[in-house]
Amino acid sequence: MLQGKRIVLGVTGSVAAYKTAWLLRRLVDAGVETQVAMSASATRFMTPMTFQTLSGKPVFTDLWDARVDNHMPHITLSRAADAILVAPASAHFLARVAQGLADDLLSALVLARQCPLLVAPAMNRQMWENPATRRNVACLAADGVVILGPDAGAQACGEEGEGRMLEPDDLFAALTAFFTPRRLRGRRVLLTAGPTFEAIDPVRGLTNLSSGRMGYAVARAAADAGAEVTLVSGPVARAVPWGVRRVSVCSALEMHAAVMERATDVDVFIGVAAVADYRPAHAAGQKIKKDAETLRTLSLVPNPDILAEVAALPDPPLCVGFAAESENLEAHAQAKRRRKNLPLIVGNLIQEGFGGDENHVVLFDEAGAHPLPPADKVTLARQLIEHIAQLLEPEQTA
Repeated sequence: MLQGKRIVLGVTGSVAAYKTAWLLRRLVDAGVETQVAMSASATRFMTPMTFQTLSGKPVFTDLWDARVDNHMPHITLSRAADAILVAPASAHFLARVAQGLADDLLSALVLARQCPLLVAPAMNRQMWENPATRRNVACLAADGVVILGPDAGAQACGEEGEGRMLEPDDLFAALTAFFTPRRLRGRRVLLTAGPTFEAIDPVRGLTNLSSGRMGYAVARAAADAGAEVTLVSGPVARAVPWGVRRVSVCSALEMHAAVMERATDVDVFIGVAAVADYRPAHAAGQKIKKDAETLRTLSLVPNPDILAEVAALPDPPLCVGFAAESENLEAHAQAKRRRKNLPLIVGNLIQEGFGGDENHVVLFDEAGAHPLPPADKVTLARQLIEHIAQLLEPEQTA
């Protein structure tokens, strides 16, 4: 979504400026043409040479920079830009922009822009909570400025609280979402991801090899498309995508309860999780000894079919399933789709990407099979979300 975009990356005086170097690297690697402009105080924390090396472009700091033919970098730099992102944005900078001051390059550039402005605040928690700062932020939001963050946690001053800049990966995701068509704006999406773990005793259990990558990628794509996303996740160690609410569960019964509690209040349900079909009939309260007969003859009972139950609700959301097969993909996937009364199912052969970073999937609906080219899971997730959007509002299909 960002490849080929032109971004002006503004940097103001904050210790968080060191994070901006990593953000710049992410942008350049994604094919974004990035021009850095720094305030004078920002150069006290990071040198222009660092950002010049990472961007491959000269860094601008001076309102009267002679390298621009018309000596007006505050005009020239933003004219070809798709957006300006200021990260970090200090309390001082936010106040100046809110008041329309333009006494240095970065503030003048922002005032003279013809493109969207996004800011990532970074400051001490008390500065962020100060009524003056809150008024300035409210003013900027009312003027159409996109406010990214801030985050809460440990701060450079040693205090804890809200005010720290979002992490570079979160800012990258937020910028990606900004340029993503909002095909699911106003929609509520509930999905599951990862494996479930069915306890045998306190240290053993039944599970599978699901990494959660696809489910988390779909959650990210749905959030980028403007949806309000709730992710019910099995036990995986993955970062929650920007803008997504995670509900952590372990067993299939816990996942079932979490989903059914929310399923009547959403527009779309996507069952990506690899839910265990069976669980032990009885989980031992103490560790079973190695030579115990109960460990050699494990009695199993079926788990609830979460996707089928949601699809069978009186007024169900649009339900999307996943089918990982080892053979006869179309026959098995379509049979599963019809049996569970699903509008859409995503099928793949486990030998073509199960657990990896890339995959090869086919979308099956009433119209037939729609193979997607092999791609990374983020790309496939975006294509899936687009297909879901078309099913929700077919009249908008091009």
